[in-house]
Amino acid sequence: MFFEGSEKKIEVILADSSKKLRSFGQPFWADIVACANAEILSSISNEYCDAYLLSESSLFVWDDRFVMLTCGTTTLADAVMSFIAHVGEEAIGFASYQRKNEYLSHLQSSSFQDDLKKIRQTITGNAYRIGHLDSHHHYMFSSKKPFIAPVTDVTNELLMYHINGEAADYLRGVNQSSQGIRDLLALSELFPDFIVDDFLFEPFGYSINGIKGLEYFTIHITPQEKSSYVSLETNVNLTNHPVDIYSRLLSSLNPGSWDVIGFNSPKNTEGFPAHLCLGSCSLATEQGYDVNFSHYQQLCHEVLIPEYL
Repeated sequence: MFFEGSEKKIEVILADSSKKLRSFGQPFWADIVACANAEILSSISNEYCDAYLLSESSLFVWDDRFVMLTCGTTTLADAVMSFIAHVGEEAIGFASYQRKNEYLSHLQSSSFQDDLKKIRQTITGNAYRIGHLDSHHHYMFSSKKPFIAPVTDVTNELLMYHINGEAADYLRGVNQSSQGIRDLLALSELFPDFIVDDFLFEPFGYSINGIKGLEYFTIHITPQEKSSYVSLETNVNLTNHPVDIYSRLLSSLNPGSWDVIGFNSPKNTEGFPAHLCLGSCSLATEQGYDVNFSHYQQLCHEVLIPEYL
């Protein structure tokens, strides 16, 4: 069974502080999510953030910004256009759109170029590709509005492919549970004191959102053997965090390869398994984001099984 785990992502920051995105309410956000062909499954909230767990990934809403990730064959660009139509282009201080190359891109209803053409109907900006076109790469668009991000505006992404070992077997098994997955990944140690909300899909697949104050994390697991994919995204400052989140997840899930993307976050490979860096690049955007991208592969990670033809 195939499912496209690779995410599309939109982040929007308001220019007008008088508007409060959280005040729009869940029915509004349910309509925005529906435009991407997804639905809200559940939600958690604290003083600063509303976190929605979606049928395809996650949505986080603060008063001044929101981050939405969708996977599968979702149409996130349509959700973006619906949001802009509601608030008006002038209310947007910054917008970015990110899309990773898919396993089976021909099954998608649009390409990044199609999405870009749609978004540029209302927002001007620059588009980039980071990574090799014939290998792992990410497309990015950022608006050209007069916005400068503070250096404390940090995002960390760890994207893992072809997970192996006991953890992978458990995630593909029939006896898994939400609590079992949280224990397997030691999430209470990696993200202590976070409020969490998770969902275990049938026959397998798992999503979890966590929030603490202004901080968030989200993990999505697509464990299918030939196209496994696990993603982590968080705005936790990893340089000050007491636990090495990346090395712990890499050790637990044993991926054959992985991407690391940091926004205003320095590169750090300490604790990584023995690996090759197959590609790396950096980008300084006009909005004050220092973006680092690297694609890694474990040394001799792949054991091939002959297939009958």
